[in-house]
Amino acid sequence: MKYADVILPLALPKNYTYAVPENMSTLKVGSRVAVQLGKQKKYAGIVKAIHEQAPLYKTKPLLDMLDAEPIVYPTQLAFWTWVAAYYMCTEGEVLNAALPAHLKLSSETLLLFNDAFGDDFTSLSDDEYLIAEALLIRKELRIEEVQMILDKSEVYSVIKTLIEKKVLLVYEELKEVYREKQENYVQLHADYQEEEQLAALFNDMGRAPKQMELLLAYLHLLKTQGVVLQKELLKKSGATTAQLKGLVDKNILWVEKRTVDRIPTGKVDTQIDFDLSPAQETALAEVQTHFKDKQVTLLHGVTSSGKTQVYVKMMEACLATGKQVLYLLPEIGLTTQIIRRLQKHFGASIGIYHSRFNNNERVEIWNKVKTGELQIILGARSSLLLPFRDLGLIILDEEHDASYKQQDPAPRYHARDAAIYYAGLFKAKVLLGSATPSLESYFNAQQGKYGLVELNERYGGVEMPAIEIVDIKKEMAEKTMDGHFTSALKVAITQSMAEGKQVILFQNRRGYAPFLLCTTCGWIPHCKQCDVSLTYHKNQDKLHCHYCGTRYPYVHTCAACGSQTIEPKSFGTEKIEDDLQVAFPEARIARMDVDTVRNKDSHNKLIQLLEDRSIDILVGTQMVVKGLDFENVNLVGILSADNLLGFPDFRVNERAFQMMEQVSGRAGRKNGLGKVLIQASNTRHPVLHYVMAHDYKAMFEAEIAERQVFGYPPFFRLLKLTIRHKNQQTAEQAAQILASWLQPHIGAQLVGPAAPLVARVRNNYLQEMLIKLPREARLITHIKRVLQEFIIQLKTEKRFRSVVIIPDVDGV
Repeated sequence: MKYADVILPLALPKNYTYAVPENMSTLKVGSRVAVQLGKQKKYAGIVKAIHEQAPLYKTKPLLDMLDAEPIVYPTQLAFWTWVAAYYMCTEGEVLNAALPAHLKLSSETLLLFNDAFGDDFTSLSDDEYLIAEALLIRKELRIEEVQMILDKSEVYSVIKTLIEKKVLLVYEELKEVYREKQENYVQLHADYQEEEQLAALFNDMGRAPKQMELLLAYLHLLKTQGVVLQKELLKKSGATTAQLKGLVDKNILWVEKRTVDRIPTGKVDTQIDFDLSPAQETALAEVQTHFKDKQVTLLHGVTSSGKTQVYVKMMEACLATGKQVLYLLPEIGLTTQIIRRLQKHFGASIGIYHSRFNNNERVEIWNKVKTGELQIILGARSSLLLPFRDLGLIILDEEHDASYKQQDPAPRYHARDAAIYYAGLFKAKVLLGSATPSLESYFNAQQGKYGLVELNERYGGVEMPAIEIVDIKKEMAEKTMDGHFTSALKVAITQSMAEGKQVILFQNRRGYAPFLLCTTCGWIPHCKQCDVSLTYHKNQDKLHCHYCGTRYPYVHTCAACGSQTIEPKSFGTEKIEDDLQVAFPEARIARMDVDTVRNKDSHNKLIQLLEDRSIDILVGTQMVVKGLDFENVNLVGILSADNLLGFPDFRVNERAFQMMEQVSGRAGRKNGLGKVLIQASNTRHPVLHYVMAHDYKAMFEAEIAERQVFGYPPFFRLLKLTIRHKNQQTAEQAAQILASWLQPHIGAQLVGPAAPLVARVRNNYLQEMLIKLPREARLITHIKRVLQEFIIQLKTEKRFRSVVIIPDVDGV
């Protein structure tokens, strides 16, 4: 008897074993199978192992084999196992994150009429009678159909009663959701392929001008495109489906339905049309040298030093060996510019993978990566979970970026660290690139764990931008401020626009005002579900909670004192956009933040407008910081450096430096003469002076010394525990008990528990504790195992059963 260990897309503590029926002898590891879990529920799981070792419990048989060939390779299964173990989650949660939704089948409930009940419905209520009558006629109904019949969403109590009265039976059906895309192609009948026959046809069609117009449109599309799609033909000719049908009925045209790719691809067509500078040539040679004896190399190149061109050369070398390349970016928006560059060099053979693709498109990309048809994948962190066939190189651009860390839901993995492990499974190389590397990566490079290559000059000999710090307090005292703009910034913007140049303004808060304030008593409107102030969004005239997403009407009257002295305080990107339109009425102004780039193509359109010089001033959040390349931008303004430097976080100085250095790097990228103005109240802050000097190493030395003294990464690993419950007292008690159990094992390395700054989110009260662990693999593994045992032990107590405990490895 053979058995299969199956990973299900659920947060189960272990994988279940099922018996393999004799008719599934061709079953392979990595294939999907249909299984039953519990009494009725069915799922599509992935076979992790096939063996002959019977488990201790009675096994159920596999219901169905859904794939003749595996949809993932053993390499991915090994990677999932590591991610689950390292990031303290389940393999089911990793599978759930990895597989496109249309490959994760779960059962749909069907309600079937029980013929044994008969047709006497006199004992039923009105709602029950309606459903029973519909079932008698239709024989089966889905839940949403029941909701439509009763015209309400809460129908489960009615269904439950009908089950108890034996009027209906419940059946679980497993449904394949993915559908191939099909298009109608129009073709000319074989009888009219010759010119003479076609001429005779036109002579006969004199009395049918619309059909003749349609035929002419067909011939034009055939000549220009090679193939003719029905929808394009009807659009071009202005004809109707009935008029096309008339030509089909006369055997002049015929329509064929064909399966088409949603993601069209072609072969790799390498065309490198640039020469590297001497500095880039040296950097490329050094990277290749490091790769001979090191798996990971860090390319530390100043902004606009041409790191992307070095990446392209590395990709070219990898593709020549027939291997696949994964190019990771921290944000979806960055793919817009990079994809155009890569397509210019490698043709249309590049796949893009991120959350804005629909589920059918993701399935097609998944399959093309698995077969090796796509050799280059460009994407955000989720593309790391694709089933690569033969990966040769992973490039992590902007490797320092916090967006590489998954926050919610599990698996809470860090794409950089996971990429290094994943590459090791393929014996592939990893190239990390950044102008402002994370302290951990730079430390590893200095210690010799990674190779280190530095590019200290901008491409083409362009100068680094001049940085000037403007004292907000001084200008406010002299009354030279205009709203949130200092006089120096206004003069610089005016001068840039007079020269026909573009401006980027950076403010790391979206919305119009971060909070409203009653100037009489100091009351601030807060979210009803979260302990956080509400942000005012003027465009919608609503107050938004940025934690739970709830929206509230604007408040005109103070809830505490009843006065009507409510004023917006501080400022976000929406407010800056408003102020710019007043200060520079002739300027073309645009905003780039989460609110303006929600749609699939909105980010792309915004970048295109900036590249086409249809925007004079772009104001945005950190989206404008990351890796974008605009050759006509010569001025960057950071509106409030104090906002970046005021967070209670051990990484605050590192991240503030990275953000300011990155955004300043958008200025003067083509012809130099770039200028950066940083508005700040605390002008003596050391980070501002590191930014002024573009001195990453000085910042690194100062920060690394403090990290060592206080026991933070890279000298220690951090494990954050979040305890969550709807009752505050229960959350606090659970946290205290867990801390008391952990204390003997960890001692002084346990910090907390305590309530975080935002102590309630979505009506759940939070407690946090931090575990600092020395970088010893055995100790870290031991503590993780002990912690998991304690969590299980805590949940055996009835009062703590509903407490949610979230371990986040390397998550602070």
